[in-house]
Amino acid sequence: MRDKLRQLALELEGALYDDDTMRTLYATDASAYRELPLAVAIPAHEKDIKRLITFARENKTSLIPRTAGTSLAGQVVGNGIIVDVSKNFTRILEINPEEKWVRVQPGVVRDELNMFLKPYGFYFGPETSTANRAMIGGMVGNNSCGSNSVVYGSTREHLLEVKALLSDGSEAVFNTISPDEFHARCERGDGSLETKVYQQIRSILGNHSNQEEIRRQFPKKSITRRNTGYAVDLLLETAPFTAGTEDFNFCKLIAGSEGTLAFLTEIKLNISPLPPKETGLLCVHFNTIDESLRANIIAMQYKPSASELIDHYILECTKDNIEQSKNRFFVQGDPGAILVVEFLRNTREEITEIATRLQQELQAAGLGYHFPLLFGEDTKKIWTLRKAGLGLLSNLPGDEKAVPVIEDTAIAIEDLPEYIRQFNEILKKYNLYAVHYAHAGSGEIHLRPIINLKTEEGNLLFRKIAEEIATLVKQFQGSLSGEHGDGRLRGEFIRQMIGDKNYELLRQLKYTWDPENIFNPHKIVDTPSMNSMLRYEPGQQVPALQTIFHFPEQTVLQHAEQCNGSGDCRKTQLSGGTMCPSYMATRNEKDTTRARANILREFLTHSNKENRFDHKEIYDVLDLCLACKGCKSECPSNVDMAKLKMEFLQHYHDANGVPFRAKMIGNYTSLNGLAAITPGIYNWLVKNKATSSLIKKVSGFALDRSLPGLHTTTLKSWFKRQWPKERTALPANAPAVYLFCDEFTNYNDTGIGIKTVQLLHKLGYEVRMTDHPQSARALMSKGLLRKARTIAEQQVRIFKDVITEDTPLLGIEPSAILSFRDEYPDLVQEPYREAAKQLAKNVFLVDEFLSLAAERGAFHPEQFTQEKRHIKLHGHCQQKALSTPLHSKKILSLPANYSVEIIPSGCCGMAGSFGYEKEHYDLSMQIGELVLFPAVRNATDDTLIAAPGTSCRHQVKDGTGKIALHPVEILHAALV
Repeated sequence: MRDKLRQLALELEGALYDDDTMRTLYATDASAYRELPLAVAIPAHEKDIKRLITFARENKTSLIPRTAGTSLAGQVVGNGIIVDVSKNFTRILEINPEEKWVRVQPGVVRDELNMFLKPYGFYFGPETSTANRAMIGGMVGNNSCGSNSVVYGSTREHLLEVKALLSDGSEAVFNTISPDEFHARCERGDGSLETKVYQQIRSILGNHSNQEEIRRQFPKKSITRRNTGYAVDLLLETAPFTAGTEDFNFCKLIAGSEGTLAFLTEIKLNISPLPPKETGLLCVHFNTIDESLRANIIAMQYKPSASELIDHYILECTKDNIEQSKNRFFVQGDPGAILVVEFLRNTREEITEIATRLQQELQAAGLGYHFPLLFGEDTKKIWTLRKAGLGLLSNLPGDEKAVPVIEDTAIAIEDLPEYIRQFNEILKKYNLYAVHYAHAGSGEIHLRPIINLKTEEGNLLFRKIAEEIATLVKQFQGSLSGEHGDGRLRGEFIRQMIGDKNYELLRQLKYTWDPENIFNPHKIVDTPSMNSMLRYEPGQQVPALQTIFHFPEQTVLQHAEQCNGSGDCRKTQLSGGTMCPSYMATRNEKDTTRARANILREFLTHSNKENRFDHKEIYDVLDLCLACKGCKSECPSNVDMAKLKMEFLQHYHDANGVPFRAKMIGNYTSLNGLAAITPGIYNWLVKNKATSSLIKKVSGFALDRSLPGLHTTTLKSWFKRQWPKERTALPANAPAVYLFCDEFTNYNDTGIGIKTVQLLHKLGYEVRMTDHPQSARALMSKGLLRKARTIAEQQVRIFKDVITEDTPLLGIEPSAILSFRDEYPDLVQEPYREAAKQLAKNVFLVDEFLSLAAERGAFHPEQFTQEKRHIKLHGHCQQKALSTPLHSKKILSLPANYSVEIIPSGCCGMAGSFGYEKEHYDLSMQIGELVLFPAVRNATDDTLIAAPGTSCRHQVKDGTGKIALHPVEILHAALV
């Protein structure tokens, strides 16, 4: 088979991978399942897909269609060839505003489709919590919907037409056809597979006995969210099978078929007019889940566009999440549940009126104790909080997790309170409880019990709970899947949900469409046991791994396992944010945070080596991690891949030695100290073309990258010798601050350090600087953690007794100063850990410190110029992850007539030494070109470019030729 695959690779214009690394990266999705595929294909076009179909048929293997890989029921896990269309099938092909449709390829991202549609005044309604990376092909496969399904329904209701490749390689187009045309297609005598599927559905649904059985056994019609098996119950309610109904369209069946029937290459969707301009969220607080579900029945009578539940467990998880803790501003007390009821109207007055009426009715019924009504930007924060629920649940320390097993049940909303009561009674029998969240308005609460799947007991419990809840759902005539699909998780229970006869009809349907079972087998029908092929082998023992970093309440492996595969790291630059810059540039799964977590989990779990980090495969997958820290805040599971990469590199170096370049970069401070003895000579060497090229070649740096020069003096030297001569007297009670002199400011950006001291002094602060080693940032970035730890512990010893709330420590370079808040508390050893945590509380970026002081009214407009200036600001990655660029914006806005625009860029692409390294230079510049470089180039000549990071400023200069300034430089110049 390996020889055949290599021959197939030569025949494809796209790529085919059969190496163990790529197979491992595609062995999981966002579910609990793991199975190594035979190979991974990245087709370039339809011809490649046809060739893959032929190969699968000839070699008795299978194809698993895949887009973003965010499925929760194992839909894109299997032992065949994964066919990833997310990279090359991403075009929006055609829009017809008059007829209200758009035609796309399956790899178009849902949110990006709506960005395209917005100027036309249209919108694709179905929404998932993964909408900024979920793709239309996957949404069709799963029949996805989301919070607003009470208005827009599911993808099925918007699917007009598909162009598909059938299992024999033939092309077919499925769309709406009249009864006469339906019968004509059945009577075609061409013997084609397309004709056979029409004949077979006529045979099934034209049979009166089958009709009765389908109507009796499938979920009740009032449940709009139902993805139970193939949607033959919905096809039955079309002409020619039921009089007075809409015309037949196989798209109803294809939606929710999980890629098991055909391979879609084009998709035509109905689009809706943009929703009303105003959105209001009534966030009703309750003491119990039961109260919220009874209130939900009342709320739905007011025709909201969504009614979403957030339970106390989710709210607890948000408290310690960097990003989501900012979004819980509206929470009062400690509610057992919050129901977020959304109203879309043309004016806020209309929303206020209807929300007031709902509040009054709820209060009259004794339901709810707090009723904040929120508008504008606040609504985005609340939806972000709600959508983060899935990832937050993966953030639990240890091996017990909120597992996806019975989280997708859909029940009529009037039955929901009783169903949830009985549901929780079942869990109590096993001493379990569930997290409750999501779509109360459409009868679908996501329910996740906390189970340890690494144990034999947990594995059996996983199955037992599924069996009992399936029986309960059937009792309420519900659907076991409302939106996440059947896949491997629920396929086994479809027979129980719809009866033996109907199940056999589904099998007949599958094998008519796909006689040789080449399209995504073992999903929906003939599914193996739902507790087999899980990510974790029950009872498997992994030895304790000794690490340099401390991983609070967990091991390094458990930290990697926090990644549940939800794929937040696959969003593009169009969606904003920082994570993940390398994926944004390459669009390769291998370059996602998810892939890096997968490869670490794989080898840390299964390696036979004593040093489980000693694998080149891990090195290769982690290589393009820029350590930007975007994942630490933007990943809802808080997977800190930068920290994991640093830890990995130390152990990899232990086994393989430290490369020359890593040593050189790690010892950046020492080398600069030597060069600073004769800065003029050094600067001539790095600026002269011949000597500079030689230095770069020896160092392994890119020839096209400029090298940073040294200032004529160091900041420490200036502060010691020159500053005492310049400074003016301050009042005796002037507040004092300590300035951290990082290596970049000391040697390269001395002028910025000088202006920082002068600015702080003129604003009334006594600036102190004590003798201390420079930061451990460069050492950490190259995985030289033991040396970095020595420096971190020195810093803690020096500063722990002098830094207080009244005398904080300020820093200029974000990556250096924020190490005190981020890495140092976990890097230092136990005797220093508590002191490091306390020290971290009083460490600030200078931008941050001045911004907070401005909020307290410390500064006055007359201290700054009245001149008009426009500034474009690029925030530093660590600043975005651990603080916010809004602080920089705020201080740059202190002059009354300065306007500041934040560039919606992620990482600049330089990322410390990353952008200097010859093998990373091209990607570094590609990342810069995504957003940052065009924004800077498009700025007018009189616009100032601001960037707090030294790497960012260097990248802007190399990429655009323009000079970016530190915010302190701009504010210093604005002083009067």
